[in-house]
Amino acid sequence: MYRYFVRRIITMCVTLSVISLLVFIIIQLPPGDYLTTYIEDLKAQGEVVDPKKIDFLRAQYGLDKPMASQYFVWVTGMLQGDFGYSFEFNLPVTDVVGDRMWLSMVLNFSTVLFVYLMSFPIGVYSATHQYSWSDHGLTFIGFLGLATPNFLLALILLYLANVWFGTSIGGLMAPEYIDQPWTWGKMGSVLEHLWVPVVVIGTSGTAGMIRRLRANLLDELQKQYVVTGRAKGLSELRLLTKYPMRMALNPFIADIGSLLPQVVSGSVIVSAVMSLPTTGPMLLSALQSQDMYLAGSFLMFLALLTVIGMFVSDVLLAVLDPRIRLDGGVRR
Repeated sequence: MYRYFVRRIITMCVTLSVISLLVFIIIQLPPGDYLTTYIEDLKAQGEVVDPKKIDFLRAQYGLDKPMASQYFVWVTGMLQGDFGYSFEFNLPVTDVVGDRMWLSMVLNFSTVLFVYLMSFPIGVYSATHQYSWSDHGLTFIGFLGLATPNFLLALILLYLANVWFGTSIGGLMAPEYIDQPWTWGKMGSVLEHLWVPVVVIGTSGTAGMIRRLRANLLDELQKQYVVTGRAKGLSELRLLTKYPMRMALNPFIADIGSLLPQVVSGSVIVSAVMSLPTTGPMLLSALQSQDMYLAGSFLMFLALLTVIGMFVSDVLLAVLDPRIRLDGGVRR
């Protein structure tokens, strides 16, 4: 076990190093840089661009240095907790993220909780009542959830929330609480607005998880050990929870690797449609404007959450499923 942990940590460090290099290169691939985009915007507005000012800004932001030097400064800064300077917002990256990171985590943790709480009981019920009317009805609802575009569902729920409950359209809080200190009223406003994006973002994930859990559990219930246990007189509840349920939970645990990055990134399209102050639209804007330190820091944080999530899911799978071994050897 100790050797496994050491080996995985070394692999994670190497993986993150390679990802950091690829992220930096990909962000630099489009022609020009942030100042190029800034100059074009000024020209489009009819303003005169002073070349001396541009040269000064290029030197101030370090854009006049070779790519290797820029990459070294960026990586060494991240190791020291300095994620660089956002050109677009003219602030350090840590200050730019601010409340957006916290609101993103609240939204997406709530979405993950919604997905698990909804999909687990529905998937188990659907598998244990195969081909019943309730199973067909839940299957139809699941397919409907998979087929409905999130942005369309967002528009429908925004309208219904406004008509039925008087909730303001868009955002995660009422307009009067924006950029205000946190109070109980502001927290209540966030909770009032939170359920709409949670349902919208979690619908497709819930439908997909139900289908996978149902398929896995049906496969386990048809195996020989279940038939043997039923022949020995085990109750259906004990028979279900003893082994089949544990084996069918594998996709729930394996999804941790992909769920952790979603806690930060969220759904970019839904966030844009619903005007949510989360990190998704900010990441998209940073990529479009070539704000490399802001975009690069976001992508590296997502990569870090991915490798940590994969590691956690591997360990939990080994604990949950006795067929999985971390040492990789063949046991006799």
